[in-house]
Amino acid sequence: MKLKVIITGATGMVGEGVLQHCLSDDRIESVLSISRKSAHITHPKLTEILHSNFEDLTPVEHRLQGYDACFFCLGVSSVGVSAEDYYRMTYTLTLYVAAVLCGQNPGMTFCYVSGTGTDSTEKGRIRWARVKGKTENDLLKLPLKAVYNFRPGGMESFKGALNVPALYKPVIQILKWIVPRKLIHLSELAKAMIQVSTHGFHKNILEISDIKAAAKS
Repeated sequence: MKLKVIITGATGMVGEGVLQHCLSDDRIESVLSISRKSAHITHPKLTEILHSNFEDLTPVEHRLQGYDACFFCLGVSSVGVSAEDYYRMTYTLTLYVAAVLCGQNPGMTFCYVSGTGTDSTEKGRIRWARVKGKTENDLLKLPLKAVYNFRPGGMESFKGALNVPALYKPVIQILKWIVPRKLIHLSELAKAMIQVSTHGFHKNILEISDIKAAAKS
């Protein structure tokens, strides 16, 4: 089965990497990118919706039907963001978008990019980990076909990627040398998303080793 997928966050580092792989993967029939700005990529598989307000998808809802999976790569760092804004941009926005897509595509698989160290108990001391944990937990309550929460660590992007922060590149080089097992390539993330959306997986939460295993399946 070839997948029709929706990708959010295609102009960020993670979303760009996932999009680039999806466009080259034969298992993907078409990609709809929903973003605030264009990814500046022209490809026969790709359609873009430019929409500035992800907290109100009403104007574009009618264009979101007929998709098999969503690869949700939209996210923000908690650094320098107030607790209220981080909660709104991480939890509230994600659950809203997922609920809208669920309404349009009840048989959809939703793949959420979370992060290693996420707190499923929602009771730990680290704020971002609690919020991510609540987001994961409540996504699993939606009446979707399946929800998979991906918890990558360091992520290596493609050569020539446009959206890798300058300070991130030397960090990746250090991780490759010190803790290579904590690092994945964004192509592995994309492959794992495609695999679980096509064939399922025995876990709803995929840690780094699970992502690598799914990518090789």
